[in-house]
Amino acid sequence: MDAFPSGNLCPVGGELQFISCEAYLRYRFVFSALRLDSMAVFNLKNREIECKVVYYGPGRCGKTTNLEYIHKAFKKQVSGEMVSIDTEGDRTLFFDFLPMELGKVRGCAVRVQLFTVPGQVQYSSTRKVVLRGVDGVVFVADSLEARREKNMLSLKDLQQNLKEFGTSIFKVPLVLQYNKRDLAEQGLPTMSIEKMERELNNQLKVPSFPASALKGKGVGATLQECLKLTLRDLQKQLKWAQ
Repeated sequence: MDAFPSGNLCPVGGELQFISCEAYLRYRFVFSALRLDSMAVFNLKNREIECKVVYYGPGRCGKTTNLEYIHKAFKKQVSGEMVSIDTEGDRTLFFDFLPMELGKVRGCAVRVQLFTVPGQVQYSSTRKVVLRGVDGVVFVADSLEARREKNMLSLKDLQQNLKEFGTSIFKVPLVLQYNKRDLAEQGLPTMSIEKMERELNNQLKVPSFPASALKGKGVGATLQECLKLTLRDLQKQLKWAQ
């Protein structure tokens, strides 16, 4: 199992729940967690900060699988329940809501909310809503050779959406994950790490991790690095805990 940040962690939250699109309206409360401001929520009086990390990437790349694994494997660090809403005709979920608490950092309580976005083209407006107010991003790329173009289009989509919110992809805390590395063992044509680095990370030059979300490999390391970059960025923005 991957390493994960330690600290005074909260108790186990609720159970993983899957609901259909028809049940969507019954779960409108989830939208209350979708911050529409452009920065983390910081309560100076209580010395508590709430930040938002979004898992982005093309359809079926493994964003949801990442969150499912985190919810299952790191129960002691999860507070609350994860809600998943299915889109019709596809395994990809509408979005996931997984609040996490990491204890205290320099005396400040930290609460992290993890979201995924739907990868399909037709859910562009939903991706923008979920991405708004983001503090950190994990971009999940699919290692399958057949998904090469979709990876690049999705990364371009991320760049454009961030730009519309007045944020540069070169400035937002960002980590790349090259998922489905295990498929090569099954004889499926996959891209090499070197090729994915050239095509996706040549200009960004951000941390990247090979992973197999189904097996949990690289999942914790990816999130840990994103949280580290996000908290460091927030400290600079808010002159927090100095």
